[in-house]
Amino acid sequence: MTGMGAVTPVGNTAEETWKNLVAGVSGIAPITLFDSSGCKTHFAGEVKNLNITDFIDRKEARKMDRYAQLALISATQAVEDCGIDLDKVNKNRIGVVIGVGIGGIRTFEEEVSYYAQHMENGAKFNPFFIPKMIADIASGQVAIRFGFHGPNYTTTSACASSTNGLADAYNLIRLGKADMMLSGGAESAICACGVGGFNSMHAISTRNEDPAGASRPFSKSRDGFVMAEGAGCLVLEEYEHAKARGAKIYAEMVGAGMSADAYHITASHPEGLGAKLVMQAALDDAEMQPEDIDYINVHGTSTHVGDISEAKAIKEVFGDHAFKLNISSTKSMTGHLLGAAGAVEAIASIMAIKDDIVPPTINHADDDKDEEIDYNLNFTFNKAQKREVRAAMSNTFGFGGHNACVIFKKYDE
Repeated sequence: MTGMGAVTPVGNTAEETWKNLVAGVSGIAPITLFDSSGCKTHFAGEVKNLNITDFIDRKEARKMDRYAQLALISATQAVEDCGIDLDKVNKNRIGVVIGVGIGGIRTFEEEVSYYAQHMENGAKFNPFFIPKMIADIASGQVAIRFGFHGPNYTTTSACASSTNGLADAYNLIRLGKADMMLSGGAESAICACGVGGFNSMHAISTRNEDPAGASRPFSKSRDGFVMAEGAGCLVLEEYEHAKARGAKIYAEMVGAGMSADAYHITASHPEGLGAKLVMQAALDDAEMQPEDIDYINVHGTSTHVGDISEAKAIKEVFGDHAFKLNISSTKSMTGHLLGAAGAVEAIASIMAIKDDIVPPTINHADDDKDEEIDYNLNFTFNKAQKREVRAAMSNTFGFGGHNACVIFKKYDE
């Protein structure tokens, strides 16, 4: 990994996001992006204090849904961070994979609502409606911005989307199909359709009296995940290519796994079957033993079944070593970025390795324990912990039973 960029509820760069994660800062607040009075939930993790036109020409920005704008901003940060001279590389060997769970739902909602209200007066759809809405357009916009002609597509596997994208990018480089890949995820579904839809499923928290404390993974009083928006992008680079240009290397990506629960359209397998399979697959791919992992950035969404099943799966895969791991859910601070979650959490995992510090799982009280969760596991509650992090694992699980897991380790020349 030679470059990173992020736009999240806790920071508008990867550096700012990481600083606030370590500090245990919550990015959850009342919704401002739309009038949420008709929804049961009135809070979310919104990107704050970001002027889109500081990064994207106003005319071009109008042709993009907000999710694609955030993707392009994070990708631009990552390219700048990796320090590459774009005039001295083969752009035919640089590709883009951006994971997206939902895509341009805000554009869809706005356009269909306008058409329904005005169709009797001959209303027509905006000619940019389709290219703004479709899920693959973020990766297309990134390639257009930089002239990258390598593999270019979108992975869509709900909340596992951007981790699947990282796995694909990793494998494309291993297969010799690219020298560099920009990979990450983007999502912006904080709108009536997004919030109202998840409310109808009873999937998201309704703790309106305490937005900042609403995302509380592994606590008994958890009542669903907290919706969030944002984007993260990483530059994956073939080692010899990076070494030849003297690139700074944050960490090495060494393994990826994928699996399916094949159980339910939204619920995790109660015994963590798919979670066990995917973590073991990633370990096997990396040719690592459970004892080689020091930190797991868990999926940890703050849902009842999901948190229990993931904790069970960790104990089964890691055995006695499970109790020596640090585990944390950064979603307790960022909320759940849906298709972008894996990319942002990969950045957090890499920075934990780089700085030898594990970010916390916030919002937990000692008297708020779930009898179905083993608290002998170190969930890194409420305060970051310093420790050597030689290798870190990042889990993401999506509706439909999609599971993806990636492993990073400390770079050693």
